[in-house]
Amino acid sequence: MRRREFITLLGGAAAWPLAARAQQPALPMIGYFSGRSPDAEAPLRAPFLKALEELGFVAGRNFAIEYRFAEGHDERLPMLAAELVRRQVAMLVATDRPSAVAARAATATIPIVFTSGFDPVRLGLVASFNRPGGNATGVSLLTTDLGPKRLGLLRELLPKQGTIAFVVNANSASTPYQIQEMQAAAQAVGQSLLVVSVSTEEEIDKAFATMAERNVAGVLYGATLFFQVISERLVALAAHYRIPALYEWREFVTAGGLMSYSTDRHEVGREAGIYAGRILRGEKPADLPVVQSSRFEFVINLKTAKALGLDLPLHLLQHADEVIE
Repeated sequence: MRRREFITLLGGAAAWPLAARAQQPALPMIGYFSGRSPDAEAPLRAPFLKALEELGFVAGRNFAIEYRFAEGHDERLPMLAAELVRRQVAMLVATDRPSAVAARAATATIPIVFTSGFDPVRLGLVASFNRPGGNATGVSLLTTDLGPKRLGLLRELLPKQGTIAFVVNANSASTPYQIQEMQAAAQAVGQSLLVVSVSTEEEIDKAFATMAERNVAGVLYGATLFFQVISERLVALAAHYRIPALYEWREFVTAGGLMSYSTDRHEVGREAGIYAGRILRGEKPADLPVVQSSRFEFVINLKTAKALGLDLPLHLLQHADEVIE
C-alpha cells in the first residue's frame, strides 16, 4: 500500500467515531418551567428529579432538561413556554397554576405534566380527572382552598381577639376567589378581617406599616408565587413588627416564620416526576388520571413563638407534623 493511501485510510478511520456520534439521536429534552425563583422551586424540583432517577432516567445520561423561572412575574410565563416549544422539547413540566395555563396555551401536541393548586378542569387543562383526554395531566393539590383552615389555626394561636389581616397579590388571577372564600370563613366565625392587596415589594413594606398602625392580631397570606419568591422578606417584616403570621409553605417557617399549613410538596414533586418518567417511556397523558394530593404539613417554629411571647396551646403542638426548636 502506498504511503498516501495509508494516511488517507487512517484519517478516514479516525473520523468514523466522530461521524457515529454525530448520527446518534439527541436526548429527549424536558422543558421545566415555573413562576417561582430557582430557590423557591427547589422543594419540588429535587423530588421530581429523584423520582425520575428511580425510574431509570438520569439528567445528562438518557434525557436532557432545560429550566426557565419567571421569578414571581407571571406575565413572563407565556414567553417562557413559547421559548421551550421552539426548542422542540419532548415534554413540558409546569409546576404551578400560571405555568400550567401558559403551557396549555403554547401547545396542543407536546405532552404536559403540571402541578396546580386550582381545579385543572375549571382551568381547561384536562377534560376530567379520570380521563384527561388531551396532551396534559399531572397533580392537583390544595393551595387556594386551604385559606379557611389556616384562619382557624391562627385563631387558635392568638392570645387576644382582634383583626386578622389577609394579604393577597393584586396581580394573581385567583385572588378574587381567595378573598371571597376567606371573607365567608371569617364571617361564619365572627372574625374581623382586613384584606390587604399588594403587587410589589415596596407595597409589602407599606402594608406592614399599615397593619402595625391598625394593631392587627395576626396575618395570613393568599396563595401566590410572588410571596414564595420574597419569603425571607415577609418573614423578616413579621418579626420586625412582631405580628404572628401563618404562611402557605414549610419553607417560610424554616426561614424563621411562625407557622405554615400546606400540601406536602415533596409528594407533589415526586408524583410529577413519576408521570414524567412514564411519559418518557411512551405512555400518553390522556391515559394518566390526574393525581389528587392528599398529604398535608403543619409546621411550627417554637423559637419564633417564644420570641413573639406566644404560649402555644398543647393541642396545636401535638397536631403539628414538625416543630422546629
